[in-house]
Amino acid sequence: WVDETRPRLQGARLTAWELKNWGVPFKLMPDGASGLVMQRGQADAIFVGADRVAANGDTANKVGTYNLAAVAHDNGVPFYVCAPLSTIDLSTASGNDITIEERGAEEVVSIDGHQFAPDDCPVFNPAFDVTPSRLIMGIVTEHGVASAPFEQSLKELFAKAGQ
Repeated sequence: WVDETRPRLQGARLTAWELKNWGVPFKLMPDGASGLVMQRGQADAIFVGADRVAANGDTANKVGTYNLAAVAHDNGVPFYVCAPLSTIDLSTASGNDITIEERGAEEVVSIDGHQFAPDDCPVFNPAFDVTPSRLIMGIVTEHGVASAPFEQSLKELFAKAGQ
């Protein structure tokens, strides 16, 4: 399953393209369908990327990732973050210390230059959200998988990598 990943459609444009080129079977779905898929028992696990991981394992990623993790937790579906060590910032204590960028309204009110929302519609368009580490089963890196307590296991991965 691949979420379309609104508003910029990265799942539809990038993830689906990569999976197709690698010959990995997938099915594209609207972002809002992920809860139904999990509720029906059609997802064995969830894997997402990360833009930044704090020392406690809190993870900033494309907005909507937190919702996905919360629904996975509610449905007993393991939730994993896949990120290189370069994305993990041990000097950032928690997700509360990560600044969330807000983007322009045009990403939400239009697609390909075609506006569908009313003129001057107020918009909230955060680029990222932060998933609390309590919802994350593991953080998959090129040097192994970190698990709770992340403060310790992430330091161990850095040590294993010689960093």
